[in-house]
Amino acid sequence: MSCRTALAAFLASAEARDWGALPVFQPGAQAQRACAAVDAERAAGHVVAPAPERVFAALTLTPLDSVRVVILGQDPYPTPGHANGLAFSYVGPPPLPRSLVNIYRERGDDLGMAAPAGGDLTPWARQGVLLLNTALTVREGASKAGSHLSLGWQAVTDAIITAVSRDRRHAAFILWGNPAQAKRPLIDEAHHLVLASAHPSPLSARRGFFGSRPFSKANAWLEAKGEAPINW
Repeated sequence: MSCRTALAAFLASAEARDWGALPVFQPGAQAQRACAAVDAERAAGHVVAPAPERVFAALTLTPLDSVRVVILGQDPYPTPGHANGLAFSYVGPPPLPRSLVNIYRERGDDLGMAAPAGGDLTPWARQGVLLLNTALTVREGASKAGSHLSLGWQAVTDAIITAVSRDRRHAAFILWGNPAQAKRPLIDEAHHLVLASAHPSPLSARRGFFGSRPFSKANAWLEAKGEAPINW
């Protein structure tokens, strides 16, 4: 399956009804051009993550009208076999990606929850947590992080963030790291909560991610707005 085929399948699904109405998903627009660039990468011999059928998993699992929290990452895990289309999520054998280990550690410190053995964050996505990367694909391999940031995904994900800010009454945006925080101007902070901190990666987690308590803060804010909390 190509990225363009995956995009067509996504847009034909019921879950894509609201996302697909965005101009970036129209024929010939930015999403189609980004997928064409991804397909060219594969044709040139590069291994691209995630698998094509998972590129739009975050949007499929969390339709626009269900979004209550946005967790924004930079791009998928470049480690072979790690990316599954949901930011920070992982489905596979141990060990877990180190950023996810740190996320679970902060969740434990924040909410007193034990770390699970697995890393699949699909249950979060099904509750309205949009697990979005600023680029939806990446080349697999060491030192390949950020390799697809210039392929056109930024316009697509900027439009997604803008749509959540415009169309949802109340949402908590959790921005981990500088690339995520660069999207802050897209968010209407008169209506939405922004929680910004360092990235959970081992290189930066001790510089403000640990102790940031994003899970309890997001839930407290949602409840104050009359929304149900997330079962993290």
